[in-house]
Amino acid sequence: MTIQFNCPNCNAVIGFEDKYSGKRAQCTTCGQRFIIPSKNFEKAEKVEPPEEHFEPLPGFYRAVFVDSLKLFIRFRNVTGMVFVTAAVCFKFFTGHVDYSFTMGYFRVQAPVGFVVSLASWGCLFWYYMEIICSTAIDVDELPDVGMGGFFGFIWNIVKSLFVFALMLVIVQLPCIIFITIENNSGFESPVVRFILSTAGLFIFPIAILTVSVTRSLTALFQPEYILKPVAKAFWPYLVTVALFVAAWQLQLTTIGYGRLIGSSRQVIGLHLGANLAVQALALIAMRSLGLFYRHYACNFPW
Repeated sequence: MTIQFNCPNCNAVIGFEDKYSGKRAQCTTCGQRFIIPSKNFEKAEKVEPPEEHFEPLPGFYRAVFVDSLKLFIRFRNVTGMVFVTAAVCFKFFTGHVDYSFTMGYFRVQAPVGFVVSLASWGCLFWYYMEIICSTAIDVDELPDVGMGGFFGFIWNIVKSLFVFALMLVIVQLPCIIFITIENNSGFESPVVRFILSTAGLFIFPIAILTVSVTRSLTALFQPEYILKPVAKAFWPYLVTVALFVAAWQLQLTTIGYGRLIGSSRQVIGLHLGANLAVQALALIAMRSLGLFYRHYACNFPW
C-alpha cells in the first residue's frame, strides 16, 4: 500500500510504499528531509541535516564490494533471494515454450515462453528499483516482496517493463534523433552514432537511480539531476557503471533451457547456476546505485 502525505516544507504531495514507514527520505521538489509517516496524510516529521551531510560519506567502495556480499548470507534476505531465483528459473526453463498452432487459415499465437520471460523480467526490474530505493534510504537488507495481490502483481510487471523501456529510449534519444537525421539526409557518421549511443548507456544507471528514488520520469528531463552527481563523483559512479555493464553483458551471454535440451543434467545445472550468478551480480550492481546516492547525496540537486 502507498502512503501519501505532504512535504512538511513545501506541501508537495509525496508517496512511498508503507514498508518504508519510519525511514528517512527527501522531497524531490524542495530538498527537505523528513521521516516517512505510517498513515495517509499524516504530518511528516522534519529532519534537519547535520553538517556532515554536505560532505560525501566515507566507505563507498567497502559498502559495494564487501558489505554487499553479506546480503547473500543473512536469513532475513531469504524471501528476496527466493523471489529472484523463482523469476530466473521461470525464465530459464520456459523461455523456449511456444504453443502457437495453425487452425485452418489462421495462426493462433500462444508464445507462453515469451510471455513468461517478459513477466520474469518485469518482476526483476521491479525488484531492482525496490533495491535501489531501499538502499538509498539507509536500508541494508534486501527489500520485502510485496506486489499488492494479483492485480498489483500484474500492474507492477507492466509498469516496470514500461518504465525501463521508456528510460532506455530517453537516454538514447540524442542517438535516435541523430539516426533519424542520417536516414533523411543521407549523411552517415558511425563514430558520432557510437559516441551518442555509448553516452546514453553511460548515463542509463544514473537514470534508473533517479527514477527509482524520485518516482518521477520527468526528473530525467532535468540535466542537472543526471549530470551533476556524475561530474562530482565520477570515479565512484564509474564503479557502478562497470558493475551494471558487467551484469548486462553477462546476461546476454547466458542461455536458457531451450538451447540445452538433450544435454546432461550437469550441463543444464551449470547454465542455470550461471544465470543465477549473473542475477547475484545484478543485485550488487543495483545496490551500488543506491549506495552511490547514500554516500554522495550532497551532490544530488534533488
